[in-house]
Amino acid sequence: MAENLMVQCIVDSKEYRVDEGVYLADLSTAIRQRVKHDYPKAKVTDFICGHHLLKYRLANVDAMINSDLKQSHKINRKLTRAMQSDDYEITDVNETLNKSLTFGERVADNVARFGGSWGFIGIFVFVLISWMLVNGLQLFGVRFDRFPFILLNLVLSCISAIQAPIIMMSQNRSADRDRMAAENDFHVNLKSEHELRILHAKLDHLSQNQIPHTLEIEKLQIEILSEIHSELAELRQDKE
Repeated sequence: MAENLMVQCIVDSKEYRVDEGVYLADLSTAIRQRVKHDYPKAKVTDFICGHHLLKYRLANVDAMINSDLKQSHKINRKLTRAMQSDDYEITDVNETLNKSLTFGERVADNVARFGGSWGFIGIFVFVLISWMLVNGLQLFGVRFDRFPFILLNLVLSCISAIQAPIIMMSQNRSADRDRMAAENDFHVNLKSEHELRILHAKLDHLSQNQIPHTLEIEKLQIEILSEIHSELAELRQDKE
């Protein structure tokens, strides 16, 4: 029978039954490479007994665990450095602009704020109507601007000419605020993207390496336990 066939082990050159070991061709690539490292002349048709194969299986398990731990520590260090990185500056936009605020800029902001309110519109309409009623109906005996209210047009043109550049000054400050806020957002997004790339690398490592290695280690553990059980059974038989 094939089970009673005696085969020579490549390690100790002793003869064992076929069911007491495996051929190198039946081993995983990693374990086979370890055997060939110690025995360069070994061929895939050579045989290794279970007792000596146990050492290579344990070494392979240790190598996979150490490799996974090393890669995980490397990724964790990168992630820690990325989270602790302060190589860019996040500025407080309002505080920075308020510190550099001049008197003219304060006036421009207040004028722009008031000019864009319903209060300004109400006052403006009241003044226009009062102006036209006083001059058109000669209320209180006053008539300093006859119809078609040329002086009123001049006043309105002057107000518009002065108000427009003041509002432009305030808008320029708003543009500076938006630019600084955009720079802050860019730095935050850049840091977030860097952290996400590292997290993706960690997930890829888990799915592509660590989880398959864990399954392979469990398989090897079962084989190792089976081999240990077989050796214990042989020792009991020898004692009996």
